[in-house]
Amino acid sequence: MEKTTLSIPQISCGHCVNTIKNELQEIEGVSRVDGDPETKKVTVEFDSPATIEKIYTLLKEIGYPAE
Repeated sequence: MEKTTLSIPQISCGHCVNTIKNELQEIEGVSRVDGDPETKKVTVEFDSPATIEKIYTLLKEIGYPAE
């Protein structure tokens, strides 16, 4: 299992975190998503077939690109 923490400057509230969680959990292989609106960071745990590239792509598509 891989675990990565992403910085997402567009996060401004808990609703943003929930949107990101809901979208990322639809990627097959993503097992856990946690976020904090204060630090503007999201931690994602995933296995194949999910990839970091798929995660970055989806975040960009939904308007929350990671740095």
